[in-house]
Amino acid sequence: MVELIIDGQKVEVEEGATILEAADKLNIAIPTLCYHENLTPFGACRVCTVEVVVDGVSSLTTACNCPVEQGMEVRTVSERALEARMLAVELLLAKCPGSEAIRSLARDMGIEEPRVELETEGCILCGLCVRTCQELVGVGALRLVDRGLDRDVKETFVEASTDKCIGCGSCAYICPTSFIKLEETGDTRTVWDRVFKLKKCQVCGNYWAPEAQLEYIRKTCNLPSDFFDVCPNCK
Repeated sequence: MVELIIDGQKVEVEEGATILEAADKLNIAIPTLCYHENLTPFGACRVCTVEVVVDGVSSLTTACNCPVEQGMEVRTVSERALEARMLAVELLLAKCPGSEAIRSLARDMGIEEPRVELETEGCILCGLCVRTCQELVGVGALRLVDRGLDRDVKETFVEASTDKCIGCGSCAYICPTSFIKLEETGDTRTVWDRVFKLKKCQVCGNYWAPEAQLEYIRKTCNLPSDFFDVCPNCK
């Protein structure tokens, strides 16, 4: 076990736990945007920035992917942490002013409008869509291109492999800025500019899921060929 102090409170957590997990054990809320409990931490948005003191040296880090250390002191609401966090949210708001998730974070921090003007973009490179596709869906149809320390942020983008995509829409559902568009019309679903045929229930006649997605699940789970002929509501 590792013992540390967060906002003046001692806490013990298992070795390998993150600061965010340790804070949660103390019911100390740290805001997040690119974090999801079922995905590998990414630390891209910087919204969860905290101040840490180790061996007398203070620094800023992201709580979602920083492992705890014995004797570490964490300050979640120090002036340095709050300033860094507010700057991150302000820049995100300037980039994606239409995102309700970002506007909500900004309101909580007392930010009404950003002081800077940036070219409005829908994608904030949080990586949620990529990690969801890789880790939860298991398809790996999305990837971040040109991401690295020596790359300019504007060069980085999410690339979709339409050959791998099964049209499940998980990326669109988890996207915090609604950058990824999913549209359904009649018996088709469109995502990443690819049109997917929807499966029709043999009982109620409703179209309920992409055929490509259901076929992927059927093969992965070794299910009978007629397993998805009926929708979940009619089973």
